[in-house]
Amino acid sequence: MDTFVTVILAVGVAMFFLRGYLKKLKKHDELARRIAEKGRLSSGDPQGLHPHIDATHCIGCGACTTVCPEGDVLTMVGGKAVIANGQSCIGHGLCAQACPVGAITMVMAGPSMGADMPYLTEEYETTIENLFIVGELGGLGLIKNALDQGRRSLDVIANRLRGTPSLPGVYDVLIVGAGPAGITASLRAIERRLSYITIERDEVGGTVAKFPRQKVVTTTPLEFPMYGKLDKTELSKEHLLAFWDMVLNRADFNVCTDSKVEDIQRTDGIFSVMTATQRYRARAVVLALGRAGTPRKLGVKGEHFPKVMYRLIEADHYKHKRILVVGGGDSAVEAALGLGQQEGNQVTLSYRQGAFIRIKARNAKRLEESARTGKVRVIFNSMPVEFRKDAVILSVNGKLESIANDFVWIFAGGTPPHEFLKKIGVGFGMRDMTVDGRNEARQRRVVLVGQSS
Repeated sequence: MDTFVTVILAVGVAMFFLRGYLKKLKKHDELARRIAEKGRLSSGDPQGLHPHIDATHCIGCGACTTVCPEGDVLTMVGGKAVIANGQSCIGHGLCAQACPVGAITMVMAGPSMGADMPYLTEEYETTIENLFIVGELGGLGLIKNALDQGRRSLDVIANRLRGTPSLPGVYDVLIVGAGPAGITASLRAIERRLSYITIERDEVGGTVAKFPRQKVVTTTPLEFPMYGKLDKTELSKEHLLAFWDMVLNRADFNVCTDSKVEDIQRTDGIFSVMTATQRYRARAVVLALGRAGTPRKLGVKGEHFPKVMYRLIEADHYKHKRILVVGGGDSAVEAALGLGQQEGNQVTLSYRQGAFIRIKARNAKRLEESARTGKVRVIFNSMPVEFRKDAVILSVNGKLESIANDFVWIFAGGTPPHEFLKKIGVGFGMRDMTVDGRNEARQRRVVLVGQSS
């Protein structure tokens, strides 16, 4: 009898805990479904390289959801991994590496998303023979990807030119842009003993040089031609620029700064690359222009005032100022956070939507804390309608509000150099292309993160 009672009690206790577990599991699944639905409705489809999950092989371990540096790109629904916030994905590929059964592969966005992207082959070649695009402009973010592409495109060029005689007054390769991809391509050109020149419209470092002070630019190991892997896995802007400064001082690093390319033409297999003052000739061209291009303006009255800016270099130069930051991405949030830390600043962050849907989880947490402590005031459903010398007029939920103001930073993205690419003949989208009179159905290939040549 005592044994029977003990069994009944044990079963009762087990049922109690099982019921609680199932209730908790149901609640977790419902929360995950809401997150996934929010991501599907608000963030849209992935823009570039992103995970594709084979649900038939997914075992529901959740490893992929915990390694993503962006926080909530993936979640678990019904015991399977799903994409919750596709637009937040920037192609780290750590989820694919973490999956123990190989259920995740990294793929490019579909044709509808790629319609405004330059058409590229698996070697990063455009519709123009021997003209390559590497880095962000080709659809892949991350410095690591840019380094990979810069190196591999130069390998393709070196292999094609192997055994062919050099031409007087003609470089083997001309590289446009001295950011991560361009610097890597330059080093690879040196390593492969190619004659080259690199042209940069601003300064060596590209967009990285314009990041705020101490911004962490990568959390994955970087490897450069001729130098190998850097000894740090987490690199700030200053660390990376210090390395590039060492590269810049090499006698064989051939770069021309403050020189903007205005046109590229190809005749009899030789490219003519024109700037305002020079004309260069080369057998191959690598475009490492970046995707941001020219900062996008709002078209708001008073936007021409000197107090309105589009890049923040040093937040600590601004103290005891009334500041408005416009935008809803990580750049805007990080600028507002940096400015909000400075002594005496009154910082307002204006975003046209009702919630942030594209920012990193760590930035969302930091912003929540800054808003709680009063360092940053966040105004949703708002947008500037006029900039005045000492104020900004905001439309907030359809009503006008005046805010005293000294400086404005606008982070509305940039205008990619698509018009320039179309001008020189580069095709866009995924479609059949005619190259050298031959109709070839070239398909844009998935470039796996971490794959080496």
